[in-house]
Amino acid sequence: MENLVLIGYMGSGKTTVGKTLAKLMQFSFVDTDEMIEKQQNKTIREIFAADGEQAFRDLETDLLKQLVAEKRKHLVLSTGGGMPLRAENQKLLSKLGLVVYLKAEPETIYHRVKNDTKRPLLQCENPFAAIKEMIDVRNPVYEEAAAQIVQVNACHQVEIAEQIKRQYLQYSNSSARQLNV
Repeated sequence: MENLVLIGYMGSGKTTVGKTLAKLMQFSFVDTDEMIEKQQNKTIREIFAADGEQAFRDLETDLLKQLVAEKRKHLVLSTGGGMPLRAENQKLLSKLGLVVYLKAEPETIYHRVKNDTKRPLLQCENPFAAIKEMIDVRNPVYEEAAAQIVQVNACHQVEIAEQIKRQYLQYSNSSARQLNV
C-alpha cells in the first residue's frame, strides 16, 4: 500500500487529520472535494444546486478512476463523506491505498459542523437528526469499505494522525512479510 485513503462522515476530521498525517508521513495531501471543485470551477454546493446529488456522485467516481489510472504514490487522500456509498467507489478506493475510516459519534459531528453553511446535506430544519440518520445508514458501509477503523471522538488530530501512521506501518510490514513467505 503506497497511499492512505481517509473515509468517514463530514466533520470526522478527514481533511484536518489528513493534512497532519501527510506532513508526518512526508506524503502529498489530496482532498477529493477540492479537486472536483477545481475541475468543475464550481463549489460542491453549486454542483448540488445546479446538477443534483447524483451528478456530484458521478463526478466522484470519475475522479477516483482518474486517480487510479494516474498510479500516484505517497498520497493521503481525503474523500467526500458520501464517496464510499457506491460499491464501485469502494473498489476504487481500495485500489488507491489503505482505507481508514475516521469514526465519530453524531454528537461529535454535530458539534463540529453545526455552524457550517457550506454542507448541502445539512441545510435542513433539524441538522442533528439528519446527521444521526445518515450516520446510522452510512456506518455499516464505511466499516465494510475500511481496512482500519479509528475512533476520533476524544482525540486530537495529531494523536489520530500518529495512530494512523503506526497502523499503516504495521499493515505495510505485515503485508511485506506475507509476500516474502
